[in-house]
Amino acid sequence: MSAPFASSPAPRAVLVVTGLSGAGKSSVLRVLEDLGHETVDNPPLAMLGELMAGPGGGPLAIGMDTRTRGFDAHVLLSGLDALRARGGAAPELIFVDASEEVLLRRYSETRRRHPLAPAGVPGAGVGDGIAREEAALAPLRAAADWVIDTSGLPLPELRRMIERRYGPAGLAGLSVTVQSFGYPQGLPREADLVLDLRFLRNPHYDPQLRPMTGRDAPVAAYIEEDPEWGPFWGRMTALLDPLLPAYEAGGKKYLTVALGCTGGKHRSVLAAERLARHFARSGWPVELLHRELGLREAFHGARLKPAAAAPHISP
Repeated sequence: MSAPFASSPAPRAVLVVTGLSGAGKSSVLRVLEDLGHETVDNPPLAMLGELMAGPGGGPLAIGMDTRTRGFDAHVLLSGLDALRARGGAAPELIFVDASEEVLLRRYSETRRRHPLAPAGVPGAGVGDGIAREEAALAPLRAAADWVIDTSGLPLPELRRMIERRYGPAGLAGLSVTVQSFGYPQGLPREADLVLDLRFLRNPHYDPQLRPMTGRDAPVAAYIEEDPEWGPFWGRMTALLDPLLPAYEAGGKKYLTVALGCTGGKHRSVLAAERLARHFARSGWPVELLHRELGLREAFHGARLKPAAAAPHISP
């Protein structure tokens, strides 16, 4: 089969949304539709060129998964490569993922049959369907511009993420998220850059500071009195300050900097607070997220145009 977009005209903005059944692809498409995208779910692969050539010049969001007639991950990727080669708005591929445990629970709650579960095979069920689908979609996950893990993601949070990235209020340049986290709970999957702060002295071992967080002045003072803090802060900002405009010049729209420590409540929180405000003072639109504290704050920068910088860093 030839690339499905091969005969399409100069491309309009296209999002292809794919992922595991039950992970939330339909929810993503509904949010995009609310944001003004023309959405089409699971059209036959051979019809994608016709969709691109159809009336309307607004953004297009296409849902594709293993239920799509004629589905072939490699053919779809070839089509996206053909669009990128023709110039214009580069298409983006969104992959919606979730852990097997979460998918099994969701299917148990809805009592739906997995589309790839073998029919009439004794002992085969949802788990078999998930395994088959993961194998079929593996090339798309590897090539995705954005992987959204919905395992522990509430629907309002998923909506906020989509709106922030693709909504009309989004800035033309780079938006930055600074996130604190604790290593025992795992690395944030959405992180682009991860910095480990566990070399700094730990307020956890001070009984008076343990109940506090990095947002409290006594904890902040304790961490900033560490002789390692000043040199670390200088080196970190010296690294990140030129990287942000370079990422932006390369076309990247969304960057997450994650700062981790043992518990995700003291050192990483203080550093994330300081870094988010540092970026905001430079004019970047910043969202601050403290994962283990369940807190979020936004800082609105004033930069609306990409900065001129070395374009060698790709999105």
